[in-house]
Amino acid sequence: MSTEARSAIFARLQTASAEATANDILRESWALGHAPYPPLPCENTEQAFLTNVLSNRGTVDHAQDRSAAVKAIGRYLYTHYRTQRFVAGNDPRLAAMPWRDAGLLPRFGTVEVGEPLTVGFARLGVAELGATVSWTGKGNPSANNLLAEHHITLVDSADIVATSEDAWPRIQADMERIGRPRGINFVAGPSSTADIEGQLVCGAHGPRAWHVIVIGKLPKDALANALATTADK
Repeated sequence: MSTEARSAIFARLQTASAEATANDILRESWALGHAPYPPLPCENTEQAFLTNVLSNRGTVDHAQDRSAAVKAIGRYLYTHYRTQRFVAGNDPRLAAMPWRDAGLLPRFGTVEVGEPLTVGFARLGVAELGATVSWTGKGNPSANNLLAEHHITLVDSADIVATSEDAWPRIQADMERIGRPRGINFVAGPSSTADIEGQLVCGAHGPRAWHVIVIGKLPKDALANALATTADK
């Protein structure tokens, strides 16, 4: 392409962009539509979420209610650390958990050096990504998601959505209702890196293990099917 032809093309583009209004640009962008959504591993959103969490090297569990969730946390703590102590954020949902049902002793606040396990409560789960969505701030310090060796995330089954496009309207509605958080974290697995000789290492710059507990109703055998699906891979 000659210099003259290239200059003519850029001149036309510059003229067109100068004449276009914000509404024109928005209308044209909507007319383009959107890319197809990536296929989920199964039709059921909750099972797809569990399957993708497992595919992301996380672990999963299911609890019918808050009391069962506390007992599930207790089992995890005993299995990995033989302790009843852990750190939880100041999220009101965590404060309201019946910790005594499992004899657990949470410390509410920000994780400190030497404290190996934290518990958080996600606002959403995204099946497409196998990710949980957490807001950071006083109620959920970002350090609790990133610095402990093991991190447990609770998420209500009613708060699991299929795609990222489904997640953002929910996030926007929450911000309009209770204000903007300091940050929004999409967490999709334990910390991992393969920067050194292509060898995958977990826990290099964050939690070595990420455990997700879904609270509430799930379709029959959703957890078992998710475990079976990933076990075959």
